[in-house]
Amino acid sequence: MARELGVDIDKVPGTGPGGRISVDDVKAYAKRLLSGAARSGGAAAEPLPDFSRWGEIERQPMRAVRRKTAEHLSAAWATVPHVTQFDDADITALDELRKKHAKEVEAAGGNLTVTAIAVKVVAAALRRYPQLNASIDMDAAEIIYKKYVNIGIAVDTDRGLLVPVIRNADQKNIVQLSVELAQLSEKARNRKISLEEMQGGCFSISNLGAIGGTYFTPIVNAPEVAILGISRASWQPVRAERGRGPASGDDVDFVPRLMLPLSLSYDHRVIDGADGIRFLRWVAEALEQPFLLALQG
Repeated sequence: MARELGVDIDKVPGTGPGGRISVDDVKAYAKRLLSGAARSGGAAAEPLPDFSRWGEIERQPMRAVRRKTAEHLSAAWATVPHVTQFDDADITALDELRKKHAKEVEAAGGNLTVTAIAVKVVAAALRRYPQLNASIDMDAAEIIYKKYVNIGIAVDTDRGLLVPVIRNADQKNIVQLSVELAQLSEKARNRKISLEEMQGGCFSISNLGAIGGTYFTPIVNAPEVAILGISRASWQPVRAERGRGPASGDDVDFVPRLMLPLSLSYDHRVIDGADGIRFLRWVAEALEQPFLLALQG
């Protein structure tokens, strides 16, 4: 029976006298394996051991959002061949501009955050690199290129991770994006976000900078093909060209710069490494030189 079902008999827990394994034990074990595979979207999961053998435990049911997130990300990880590339953006000048204009945006009802600015930059980059604004249809052997730019923003809530979507982000200015991002984030945290407002994304952004960390490997939010992770900016010594340092003299080799860690994960079936790093470099340079976005965005 075990051979017919493809079950490793040594892993089947027996319920008979002295731990003897019955046909029902084999069938029950096979059923658990199949059930685990269906839930995870990938290979069958091994049954968990009885953790109470080693001490006290507590079981809590997963919330609906957490369960859906687990199922979706398990399927994405199992089906999407991920590659993650890392880079840094010098946002010293950008941060000065952000602080200078923060009050104006606040008066309009938004917050001029790095995330809001990144939405504008990424939207422009997706127009320049359409292969990252796509989905793959393996059954039809086709790549679907989207003519619209909708950006999903990961929001941390008490229910778990939610991803509201800013539609037509490439057609909005930074003030509009800041206001809409603030409104969607508040709705997500207050449990007022609708399912429609979390659908139709082309690309996602996850910013963990408010919490900390340097780089991480975000999981692609399939059927999208790429996601940008942003970590906490930090002051770092950066080598400067001689003669371009502070007025104290030409002997200064290093200057303090505010560096922003960026992590781009993408679906390698659609995006080659060269295209991935070109996209990430363009995003970094646009953050470093806001005037570049005005010229090319």
